[in-house]
Amino acid sequence: MKESVEKIVDAMAKRFVSHPWHGIEIGEKSPAILNAYIEIIPADTIKYEIDKPSGHIMVDRPQKLSNNMPCLYGFVPKTLCDKKVAEFCNEKTGRTDIEGDNDPLDICVLSERGFLHGNILCEAKVIGGLRMIDGGEADDKIIAVLKGDQAYGDINDISEMPKMVIDRVRHFFLTYKDLDGGAKNVEVTHVYGKEEAFEVIKRSSEDYDAKYGNVNENLVNEILAALK
Repeated sequence: MKESVEKIVDAMAKRFVSHPWHGIEIGEKSPAILNAYIEIIPADTIKYEIDKPSGHIMVDRPQKLSNNMPCLYGFVPKTLCDKKVAEFCNEKTGRTDIEGDNDPLDICVLSERGFLHGNILCEAKVIGGLRMIDGGEADDKIIAVLKGDQAYGDINDISEMPKMVIDRVRHFFLTYKDLDGGAKNVEVTHVYGKEEAFEVIKRSSEDYDAKYGNVNENLVNEILAALK
């Protein structure tokens, strides 16, 4: 019975669109190269984000300021910023009060190409990250380059990226909540390289597994339990 249910679940995964957070793999070459689900592109004047229960893109709010997202922006599937990510953030900042934000790990993908819309998947090569704390919660932004990008594709670490490119990303996240009165609660404590980014990715994957486990296996077990 279990083998039959597993085949059905596998067939469903191949026929139907997967949930961007739970149904897509992090990537076979993680943490060096990740699958990134892109919610927002630089041309967007609306902040879109994933609706967690359904997996659909939803409108969060219109962008209130004139500065747009300076990169492709989204999240890494099957990751979660929870206890282990928060623990690492506390360790690196010398604090003890930071918690995880309980969202998927955010990723900024740099490319010289223009994109017409979000709601897409891309392969992203990790080069570093920003240690961002928002309202006392760990909200790391992994910095990556689009795999194969003609301008940035050969960059292997954030130290090789022009400083102004990273400063622009950092500035956006420090100011995008200005009109909401939330800027004072946002801080970027560190810009870190790829090895530290790998550790954040690893911990976010472990946080996800601790909360959700193997989602396909869980589905099989739920179906078997319902059939009893």
